[in-house]
Amino acid sequence: MKITVITVGKLKETFYREAVSEYGKRLSRYCKLDIREVEDEKTIEGASEKAQEQILAKEAERILHFLPENAYVITLEIEGRMYDSEAFAEKIRNLGINGVSHIVFVIGGSLGLHNTIKSRADQAVSF
Repeated sequence: MKITVITVGKLKETFYREAVSEYGKRLSRYCKLDIREVEDEKTIEGASEKAQEQILAKEAERILHFLPENAYVITLEIEGRMYDSEAFAEKIRNLGINGVSHIVFVIGGSLGLHNTIKSRADQAVSF
C-alpha cells in the first residue's frame, strides 16, 4: 500500500523532522510513505472572510497538484469522525482488503481546508 501525506506548511523544527524520518523507516516494512509539504499562505490576524477564502483557495490549488485521481483521500479536520487507535487501524486494514492501494491524508494550514478539498475527500477524520 502507498500512503501519501500532503500537508500545508513545512516542519521547521529538527526534532519533528527526525521523528518523521524515524516513523517513515518503521512504516517502510508495511507501506511506501510519501510526504508532500506545500507552501502555506501568509495569514494576517483578523483577515476578512474574503481574504481567508482566497488564502484557502491558493493552498487548495497546491494540494490538488499532488492529489491523485484514484487515491482514497482522508482529510484531517476538526469536524471529522473520531476513531480510537484500534478502530482507525481496522479502517486502514479494511481499505487494503477492499482493494485500495493508495491512501492520501491531507492536513490543512492554520485556516483549515478549502471546500474543494473537503468535497474531494472520501472521509474526514478528527484526531
